[in-house]
Amino acid sequence: MASKQLNIARVVFAIILLAVAMATEFTVGMIKLLKVLFSILIHSVFKYTVGLHNVFKVNGTVFTNCTIPPANEALTTGNDEITLATPGRKWYICGVKDHCANYEQKVAITMVEEWASPAPAPPLPPP
Repeated sequence: MASKQLNIARVVFAIILLAVAMATEFTVGMIKLLKVLFSILIHSVFKYTVGLHNVFKVNGTVFTNCTIPPANEALTTGNDEITLATPGRKWYICGVKDHCANYEQKVAITMVEEWASPAPAPPLPPP
């Protein structure tokens, strides 16, 4: 059992290393729906052509329905950095025209808490 847990931990560690080695930049104009699992602090950057796209941080309902929030809530620099420091779901959409609804220009990110240590094994019965 311990060997299986160790192997799982190794796989998870390898995935995390791979994720860190790969760029954590999302190009809004080229993405479909992504679910990204990380257990580390991440700075994600949304890069896009200013005026052709934007980014809104939204809730799950708005994400599913592609409801566009008020324009003053948009990130519009074309190089928007997002800090993903807390566990939980985060949702982002492009609010230009029908980009979210018809072209699925949206991303859902799930930040997971660090892996908890397994509970200690129960004591062995006396001989």
